[in-house]
Formats: sequence, structure tokens, C-alpha cells
Amino acid sequence: MAKPVKATILVVDDEENIREALTGILEDEGHEVITASSGEKALTLFNEHAPDVILMDVWMPGMDGIETLRNIRERNRSVPVIMISGHGSIDTAVNAIKLGAYDFLEKPLSLEKVTILVGRALEKQRLENENLALKTSITQQWELIGENPGIVSLKDKIRKAAVSQGRLIIFGESGTGKELVARALHHASDRRDKNFIEVNCAAIPHELIESELFGHEKGSFTGAFESKKGKFELADEGTLFLDEIGDMSLATQAKLLRVLETQEFQRVGGSRKIKVDVRIIAATNKDLEEEIKKTNFREDLFFRLNVIPIHVPPLRERKDDIHLLVDHFLKIFARQYGQKIKSISKNTLRSLMEYDWPGNVRELKNTIERFVIMNPSDVIDVKEVPSFKGAKTDYASFKTLREAREQFEKDFILKKLQENNYNVSKTAEDLEIERSNLHRKIKSLGIETP
Repeated sequence: MAKPVKATILVVDDEENIREALTGILEDEGHEVITASSGEKALTLFNEHAPDVILMDVWMPGMDGIETLRNIRERNRSVPVIMISGHGSIDTAVNAIKLGAYDFLEKPLSLEKVTILVGRALEKQRLENENLALKTSITQQWELIGENPGIVSLKDKIRKAAVSQGRLIIFGESGTGKELVARALHHASDRRDKNFIEVNCAAIPHELIESELFGHEKGSFTGAFESKKGKFELADEGTLFLDEIGDMSLATQAKLLRVLETQEFQRVGGSRKIKVDVRIIAATNKDLEEEIKKTNFREDLFFRLNVIPIHVPPLRERKDDIHLLVDHFLKIFARQYGQKIKSISKNTLRSLMEYDWPGNVRELKNTIERFVIMNPSDVIDVKEVPSFKGAKTDYASFKTLREAREQFEKDFILKKLQENNYNVSKTAEDLEIERSNLHRKIKSLGIETP
């Protein structure tokens, strides 16, 4: 059995023999114990030592345990406080629990119960601390980094839009951080404690997206061995993020429009109407007004969704943020890989600033991750990572037309792959070539894909 984690425990009781007995028990368990004989002294020690658990008598002269508990809760809502009383009553216990006590013990104390209860309180505190650290880590992961006027304006729009219930479309090139903006909107809204559900409309086959969005009943189609909730149900009272909505089929667009009008739908193969309260945030890297002209996107759906349009600037338009983004990613990957935080040389930063970043922030993030993994030194220098090229290609420097054409073709295909998040099928469609042909070119040109 693992040895219990050493903790600082504050024992508060006006009886010296109780303080001594509890001190002996808890020190035997490996804990550090500090004691107080009054509520007033307990508050002083609480401020000085920040104990992990408090054991406190209810009945004490001067400031009693209930009043001391009230004062502690005003300063700290999370530290577990176990109340002790030789004159216990249901009313006293209920009052203590209402004020935020972790549990209640009666004298004469069971030493075994004391150690068990303290152990449970410490475990609760550990889990809460881990949960807080996880939430902090997630918040940092989705933090919108930048001080460029375009990003400052974007943050202001997010703050204003988040408090409303209006639907939004986030416009921006692939890799600019549209999902990050959607999550920022959700976390700043009154739906922050509910689900944020994401659907990538480009990644789901057209024949399955209806089931993905609205769910299905058992036996509704081949392979439907059990009923399944759709994304709309899972996002009830929360936010549904429809990424790459410009790739949604016209048939699904029509069904989505009806749901937006009524907030009701039926599962595939079902007859029961399901009502939900969902805020829709959509995103696209396409010009939807141009797609409407091509009859690829419904105009009525566009007007339903485009209540609040938000544009995310590409990285090439905010290069003054690159040094902030680099510092941010260096910290993230140092923590992720358990390394010391690396720094970056001035020459490398200059190269990063000169590059146009066709894959935007996603490409920069991937580049910094590669730097952290592949560079053994504490200072990253671009010369030590030859796979990164900061400068633009000078096609006139090639000796033959064939060499220049091959390099251009490689650069062009790589840019299109990055724009489509390395989705080969989507890239082949944009390039108007067969998927198998694109695979051959990727291999022959030596293009590296994730």
C-alpha cells in the first residue's frame, strides 16, 4: 500500500488532551500538525500555514467552531473542515454542513474513524486540485494569443457576442483558429457549464451526417444495432459547433434549416419529436456568398446562421504576434514533453517572421512542436532544424524549367493540403484531380504529411 501523502493539518480544540491525542495520531500517519486552542488563534494559523485539512471543535470559549468555520469559508471555499463536538446534535451537524464543513465527528473520538476521514478529505482535496489544474491547462490550450489590432478587435467581438444567444458564422482560412474562437465564445457565455459539441461537416460522409447530427433509432438502417443520441441532443443547453459547414450537402442543409426554425427534430428512423435548446456556431474557410451563387449553399440557411459574422485574420496579416505565439507554444510543448522551456535564437525568429505561413497558426504550432522535439539544445536555431525553410522560394534560381516546375508543384500541393488540414480527398477535389493521382504526386515529390 502506498504511503499517505504528507499534509499539513490544523487541529483546533480548547482541550489540551484532545489536541495532543490528535497530534500523535496524525503525526504517526506522516502528517505535519499545527494546533490552536481557540477560534481566533486558528484563523491566524490558517493565514500563516494554509493547512490541507482542519479538525475543529464546535464548542470553544470566545469564537466558537461554527463562527470560525464561517470565517474560514469567507477566505477559502475548498479546504476540508471536519467538525468535532462532545455535545453533538442533529441541528449543529446540519448547520455545520450547510456552512461548508466536510463532515462531523462526535466525542469520544474513534481514532480509526479520524484517520479514515482525514484520508478521504485529503483525497477529495487532491482530486479537486487535479481537476482545477486540468481546467487551467485546457483554458491555456484554447487561449487566444495576440496583441495585433486585428486580434484585439476579434477578442472584443467575442466578448460582445458571447453574452447573446445569436447564431454566428466564423470565417477564416484553414489553420487560423476558428475552433479556438468558437470555444472562447462558449466559455464566455452563460452556457459555459454545459457541453461544447463539435461536428466537422467535411470529415463525415454525406450518408452518415444526418445520423451524426440527429441520432438514430435501433434498426433504422443496416448497422444500427442500438439507439444513439445525435450531436444536437448531446449539445442541449450548450453549444453546437458546425465546423466546415460549407461542405455540408444541400439535403442536410434543408434539414438543418428546419431544426433551426423549430428547435425540434426526429432521430433517423424515429417518430418522436425531440426539442432542444442549442446555440449554433458555424465556421467555414469558404466564401459562402460565392457558394450560394454556385448553388452549393442555401441562401436561407446562410441568413439564418449569419446573425453575427466573425472574421479571423490569417497569420500573415498579424506577424507582430508571432513572437508571442512562439513563446506560448514553447511553454505548452515543454510541459507536454516534460522538458525545460527552450528559447529561440534571433535568427530563427527572424526566419519565422519572414515566412508567409500558408497553414497559419496551425502550421506555426506544428513547426514549434517539431523544433522542441528535434532540437536537443536549450536554444533553438533554425540551422539545426533544416526541415524548416523560412524564406520564400526563388523559382528563378533553378537551372531548368523541370526543377522549378517540380518545386512549384510541391509548394502548391503542400499549401492546399495545409488549407484542407491534410485531407487528401478534399485537396484532390479542390485541385480537380483524381485522389489516386494526388497520392502519387505526394509520394514522388517527397511531401511529408502528418
